[in-house]
Amino acid sequence: MKRVIIHIDRLVLNGFRFEDRYAIAAGLQHELSHLLAYPQAVQGLTGLGDISRLQVGRMHIAQGSKPQRVGAQVAQGIGREFKR
Repeated sequence: MKRVIIHIDRLVLNGFRFEDRYAIAAGLQHELSHLLAYPQAVQGLTGLGDISRLQVGRMHIAQGSKPQRVGAQVAQGIGREFKR
């Protein structure tokens, strides 16, 4: 089994309250853990090699979304990049 280490140095989220940063990060971490439980996702990620930046691009977040849901949606965007 391969070991995957993900280090997120900076996550840029424009338009969100400063107070929500920890809840957004918690949602992101939880969803990434869930996504990486599948061998296909790990294979896709390891296939990318050592990358310095992964740019997900624009995402549509529904107005009024809870911060943890925002983090989960960001993680899903990252997960889509694994499959490319």
